[in-house]
Amino acid sequence: MRTNAMPRSGFRRRALAGALGVLTAAAALVAPPPAAAAESTLGAAAAQSGRYFGTAIASGRLNDSVYTTIANREFNSVTAENEMKIDATEPQRGQFNFTAADRVYNWAVQNGKEVRGHTLAWHSQQPDWMRNLSGGALRQAMIDHINGVMAHYRGKIVQWDVVNEAFEDGNSGARRDSNLQRTGNDWIEVAFRTARAADPAAKLCYNDYNVENWNWAKTQAMYAMVRDFKQRGVPIDCVGFQSHFNSGSPYNSNFRTTLQNFAALGVDVAITELDIQGASPTTYANVTNDCLAVERCLGITVWGVRDSDSWRSEQTPLLFDGNGNKKAAYTSVLNALNGGTSEPPPEGGTIQGAGSGRCLDVPNASTSDGTQLQLWDCHGGTNQQWEPTDAGELRVYGNKCLDAAGTGNGASVQIYSCWGGDNQKWRVNSDGTIVGVQSGLCLDAAGSANGSPIQLYSCWNGSNQRWTLT
Repeated sequence: MRTNAMPRSGFRRRALAGALGVLTAAAALVAPPPAAAAESTLGAAAAQSGRYFGTAIASGRLNDSVYTTIANREFNSVTAENEMKIDATEPQRGQFNFTAADRVYNWAVQNGKEVRGHTLAWHSQQPDWMRNLSGGALRQAMIDHINGVMAHYRGKIVQWDVVNEAFEDGNSGARRDSNLQRTGNDWIEVAFRTARAADPAAKLCYNDYNVENWNWAKTQAMYAMVRDFKQRGVPIDCVGFQSHFNSGSPYNSNFRTTLQNFAALGVDVAITELDIQGASPTTYANVTNDCLAVERCLGITVWGVRDSDSWRSEQTPLLFDGNGNKKAAYTSVLNALNGGTSEPPPEGGTIQGAGSGRCLDVPNASTSDGTQLQLWDCHGGTNQQWEPTDAGELRVYGNKCLDAAGTGNGASVQIYSCWGGDNQKWRVNSDGTIVGVQSGLCLDAAGSANGSPIQLYSCWNGSNQRWTLT
């Protein structure tokens, strides 16, 4: 876990009425069987779709009955908050101590929960003896540490965060200049190969923060590494997205695109340390639905039980307040896990701009491929009737699709014969934005008057980027 501050524009999310529902492009929303009754706890509701909903557990709080009651009732997965990190498990070189880690592990398995391991190789929370090493000696110490910890838990840990936070913040896309990085650029690969040999049954994950926004350089650098590893046979099974959303690193609607694109590389994805400044119910529901929409999303872990247990307690970012009461965000997550947004796409209708009150319109009722769309007074004609499909398309006339003519700001949005390309697939979000799957950009009206052209543009939550299906 880290403080997530990256330079950003003034983008902020707001909960909005008139949500359109959720369309997914790369994978259908995974919903519980139609006959299933709604579950009353987070873990049970997540299990309906084969996922987990977990929490970080601190060994020092296991004597707190309110804490353990909530954790045992609500969650079906556990991550040790600090107890399995390097300084806790190997305080002296070659002398391992699993007392605190085993306390968390034993509590979890005795209560029927799976356990995620966090973390084996990291530039932070190293004991002093490791900080004083460099070069080949540090590389060997890393290997020995991975072997020692994984041997103790061999066959018992479902997922391991093998390497944590290896990329630099900002716009460089570079590796972090850590002591581990200075042992050689192959240190991450060596860590994963060591971990595979140490416990072949565990899923091996790379875990990082500020990598949820598809457009960020850090995300792209991580993507390039995972793609390279998969191409060369480096044993990586999953990618963890910490998802510490706050005013410096806000949730962006392209998070689902990020998850989908990593999953398409052939790795599982997981939301590993979720907390959201202010605990917005809308944002919590959006994140939950993002995971549900990606078949290879294993589950979600929130980083703490109550606000008072959070490393960011002043931001009240969790699902339970300091007294253990459920917050509005809890209800929004539970409803999402129970399939609250899993209904079939709505039937066709007009798509009306929130700012203009005008409708998405094909000029002059044209049927020609390449006709750019516009805003026009709503009249209910066939050239304003849009039908969502299970594939994530928005169709007009039955056989023409809403189509992006490019992937950059200002790219024309037009009609084109449906052919299944990602530039014809859209994600309709609960805040009213419509985001292109290929580009990650928003459907945007370049004005509010009749004839204003429709284009793609970076999402910024303006009223010209919010739409309702009527």
